[in-house]
Amino acid sequence: MGNTLKTTFLLAVLTILFVLVGKAIGGQSGMVIAFGLAIVMNVGSYWFSDKIVLRMYRAREVTEAEAPQLHGTVRRLATAAGVPMPKVCIIPEESPNAFATGRNPAHAVVAVTEGIVRILSPEELEGVLAHEMAHVKNRDILIGTVAATLAGAIMMMAHMARFAAIFGGGSRDDREGGGGLELLVMAILAPLGAMLVQMAVSRSREYLADETGARFCGRPEALARALEKIAGWSRQVPMHASPATAHMFILSPLSGGGLMSLFSTHPPVEKRIERLLALRGISR
Repeated sequence: MGNTLKTTFLLAVLTILFVLVGKAIGGQSGMVIAFGLAIVMNVGSYWFSDKIVLRMYRAREVTEAEAPQLHGTVRRLATAAGVPMPKVCIIPEESPNAFATGRNPAHAVVAVTEGIVRILSPEELEGVLAHEMAHVKNRDILIGTVAATLAGAIMMMAHMARFAAIFGGGSRDDREGGGGLELLVMAILAPLGAMLVQMAVSRSREYLADETGARFCGRPEALARALEKIAGWSRQVPMHASPATAHMFILSPLSGGGLMSLFSTHPPVEKRIERLLALRGISR
């Protein structure tokens, strides 16, 4: 419940930030328009994000006859999670990774790359698939999509605020919109705030999916080994992925260390492994 309340609070913060940027640009009318846009974008994300991301990565649905072991593992985990059997897709990509998508458990899709099927043992792959089924069970797909959509919209509107400040947005009556200084402050702070909140949402849900997935498969150490392998192979065989969808994967496909790692949508792999190993001994 604590994780759910935290996520609800963070999504509310994103929505409020989005509305405040709209108010800074266009006053009360801008705030109403921004709130309306937020609703429209959330509804659009809810219905269409799965189709977009599957097409983006050329994911192909496979039948049980084509991939019996993969289907069998997903079916067992779906039963353990108490959710309908999702569609299973293969991504023609050598870099090992996986994600789940779909607007709700009844329309879920689990996608894995050819590389991850090749390098992981059956137990390790089961751990990865259990993590993805946990995302389905916890409705993290919708939560992550809404957070990413709102954060992206805030950044877009912040660019609008910057242009409004440069080209005379502050010359209007402050009752109708923000002054030049307010617009500049929003243009600078809003994107940073949105990014930080989105990262907090994503990291929180990844930790929860690790824990929930470990309980589904009963082998937290298998998921820990899988994460270690994926991290090592990903450095050798990087994946060409969009930053807008990086939060969906079990491990961020975007490479980079140092300062960039501080702004990752995923928790550090080492900490995830440490937490998973602490769960050893749990029963199926």
